[in-house]
Amino acid sequence: MKKICLAFLVCLGVASCAMADGAGIENGRLRPCPGSPNCVVSEGSNASVVPFFIKGQQGWERLRQAVVSQGGSIEREDEGYLYATFRSRLFGFVDDLECRRDGTMVQVRSASKVGWWDLGANRRRVERLRQALLPDGEK
Repeated sequence: MKKICLAFLVCLGVASCAMADGAGIENGRLRPCPGSPNCVVSEGSNASVVPFFIKGQQGWERLRQAVVSQGGSIEREDEGYLYATFRSRLFGFVDDLECRRDGTMVQVRSASKVGWWDLGANRRRVERLRQALLPDGEK
């Protein structure tokens, strides 16, 4: 019964929302999240997570390593911007992760490409990355 309910919820979620409209910077910032609960962002009026704090190029490199070690595929990287995708194990859904360097902070946006609700997957991803960026003594 649980599998049937889960399959129904997934189908409903996929059918209820169109694909996300890509990634990138708009007016010098990460795009805001849509009204659906499958996205978190650290900047703008609808910020729902705190940005990451890093130190220098080593901090940026630690971020890159954390993304890859947690299953992300870095698709594009420009000066101070990183775009990666993550694929869910069960159904193979693809989520976007964007990071924009902002001084010693890294603004972050993680969003599902399809569906309405992600069961908190994007928020958990951001928090796992945050933990990976903490100095070893603070973990």
